Amino acid sequence: MPRYAILAIGAFDYIYSKTGNMLIRYRPDEVVVVIDPEQAGKTANQVLGWGGDIPCVASFSDAKDFSPTHLVIGSAPPGGVLDDANRKEIREAVQNGCHIINGMHVFLNDDPELSAQANKNNAVLTDLRKPPSPPNFPKGTWKNRTFPVLQVVGSDCDTGKMTTAWEITESLKKRNRKVEFIGTGQTGILLSGKGISIDAVVSDFMAGEIEYCLDQLPKNTELAVVEGQGALNNMDYSGVTLGLLHGSMPDFMVFTHEPGRTLDVLDHPIPDLKELMNMHMDLLNPFKESRFLGMNFLTLKMDDELAVQTCSTAHEQYNIPVTDLVRFGGEELIDSIETAIDAWR
Repeated sequence: MPRYAILAIGAFDYIYSKTGNMLIRYRPDEVVVVIDPEQAGKTANQVLGWGGDIPCVASFSDAKDFSPTHLVIGSAPPGGVLDDANRKEIREAVQNGCHIINGMHVFLNDDPELSAQANKNNAVLTDLRKPPSPPNFPKGTWKNRTFPVLQVVGSDCDTGKMTTAWEITESLKKRNRKVEFIGTGQTGILLSGKGISIDAVVSDFMAGEIEYCLDQLPKNTELAVVEGQGALNNMDYSGVTLGLLHGSMPDFMVFTHEPGRTLDVLDHPIPDLKELMNMHMDLLNPFKESRFLGMNFLTLKMDDELAVQTCSTAHEQYNIPVTDLVRFGGEELIDSIETAIDAWR
């Protein structure tokens, strides 16, 4: 079993350290320490509200006391640029024979200094965002799929699309459903062991790469759950979102949102949620029909009473199941998905 140290300098909180946070949530026995000098001395639970007594330390030098086997770059700065502070910690980890799992857009295997140090110390550098070569061009194989596809989409970045997709997958597996998760970002790929980092793919091949991932799934698959990325209404990442949507050609969707968030991560107003859901269906209509089976809300900032009321109000407004899967479980949403699986074709 690996022993992960999470590198999240100045970024360890419930939003910005997505990769690290999901490892702490879903692989807690494998995470031994978090590196963030701003949170040093605290535990993961004190920072996130989950993660138990996983300690936060200031540097890899301090993390060595916990005998990590892998250093995971737990946050992804815009553009994935490797700054001096992160380079220092990665260099020290490699010099100590620690394997590096990298989700940034910059590839560590292309870095002369770090790759040489890795070879010298028998450390493996894994670049999760490295796209396939040669690339896969779309072929329209969605027309002949033998199983339905569910894609998780949302109102903005950082609304819990990966978490939602993973929770849906795990909940259905507990009901003995043959469900496959397709990761489309570094976190989903790391958790599931398969997928494609879609935002690292040349735009002409985005649809083809996710289509190819779906084509590789077992023939007895009952449902493929595709992790969403970005948002159609986020001007920085809408191209990724659309390429992913037209590559997966989902039969069903689940919508994610953080209630109370009125501006997106670029400080642009978030449109009406019904308008956004209709936008997704309109963009699929030239090819096929799709529909929303439910909504998953990120209610971490709310107390229990407000969270329950918010989900209930949205359920009445949109007439589909609404929950926070992490907080409340969401039996009604999972029931809705199971019913859709059984009725497909």
